[in-house]
Parts: sequence; structure tokens; C-alpha cells
Amino acid sequence: MTAGNMLIYVLIASLTTFFVRVLPFLVFQGGRPVPHFVSWTGKNLPRAAMAMLVVYCLKDVQFTALPSWLPAILASLVTVVLHVRYRKMVLSICGGTAVYMALLHIL
Repeated sequence: MTAGNMLIYVLIASLTTFFVRVLPFLVFQGGRPVPHFVSWTGKNLPRAAMAMLVVYCLKDVQFTALPSWLPAILASLVTVVLHVRYRKMVLSICGGTAVYMALLHIL
């Protein structure tokens, strides 16, 4: 890939990001109320994304052998407890990941 190609890709990504960020302000300007569907999506999409991540993370867990499922389940529980206690997504994800990696090396 040449430097010119990389510059074009960065330019396209930058412009796309800019317009995606500006578009809601252009569409919902003038004090008009936000449609119910947009509000509902903004409220429920994070939950749906987390549910998909849980399914994706646990899809390959084999429940036939203890060393296979114990790290995943314990790390999931740590993630949930950290999130319920502190309500910090980064802390929850990093804490659960650290526990999972530690348990993989221990077990």
C-alpha cells in the first residue's frame, strides 16, 4: 500500500466519522423532539450489545471439563459484580479480562 492510498483511506475515514457525528445535530435541530424510536434505540442498544458480547464470549465454552468452563464463568461473575458495584464499564471489562487471563494461567 502506498502512502497515497493510506492518505486516501484516512481521509475517507475522517470525513465519514465527521459526518456521522454531525448528522444528528443537522437532523434534530430547531428544538424538535427526538422520535421515540431513536430514544428507545439509544436506551436499549448498549444492553443488546453487551448481551451479544456475552454470547460471543461464552459460545465456545465446553461444560464437560472443569478447567474449560471455570475461568469463563468466574470471570463473567467478576465482570458482573464489578459493574453492579462501581458502574464503570472499563473497570468491569478490564477486571473480568484480568481474572480470566489469570485463571487461564493458573488452571
